[in-house]
Amino acid sequence: MYKCFFKRFIDFWIALIALICISPLLLVVTVWLYFANKGAGIFFTQERPGRNARIFKLIKFKTMTDKWDEEGNPLPDAMRLTKVGKFIRSTSIDELPQIINVLKGDMALIGPRPLLVKYLPLYSEEQMRRHEVRPGISGWAQCHGRNNISWTEKFKYDVWYVDHLSLWTDIKVIWITIMKVIRRADINNKTGQSATIEPFNGHN
Repeated sequence: MYKCFFKRFIDFWIALIALICISPLLLVVTVWLYFANKGAGIFFTQERPGRNARIFKLIKFKTMTDKWDEEGNPLPDAMRLTKVGKFIRSTSIDELPQIINVLKGDMALIGPRPLLVKYLPLYSEEQMRRHEVRPGISGWAQCHGRNNISWTEKFKYDVWYVDHLSLWTDIKVIWITIMKVIRRADINNKTGQSATIEPFNGHN
């Protein structure tokens, strides 16, 4: 009953109340990024697969500038990530616009994180099971390492969540997520060429 009805009902009303409560913060961040991103825009949208692999547009705050090299290629992530963007990522503020995706029904508050569309053909049958539920702003995998665990582990935790989805599991994920955000735990702080997680190559 929770999975089929109450989860969506609860998600909608929590998301609506949260959006109203944090609207002042969202306004401040919007103005801040307007100047920090130097004309690159405030929001980042990208197609992602949702429940049953249905494609939707995920919304996040944009944390990088649109800088290109002399050949017209985008500079490495680490060179485009602004100081403001780095702070917004470390505090997970960049994820807040996804509350709109929750209101629209594209996402849930808790569920497997929505990954790139190009990964869909690379999943095994077991890994594909992560799409049996709506993707979430946070999930069971994020409770166990966020960006610091392997793809194999991520998929293992995602499928575990699908099999154990319950109100208690969601409450547990919310609590652990809040604690990790406060402590800024499990953030990928690499200083190399990429400021994002390594791409999935389908060999896990």
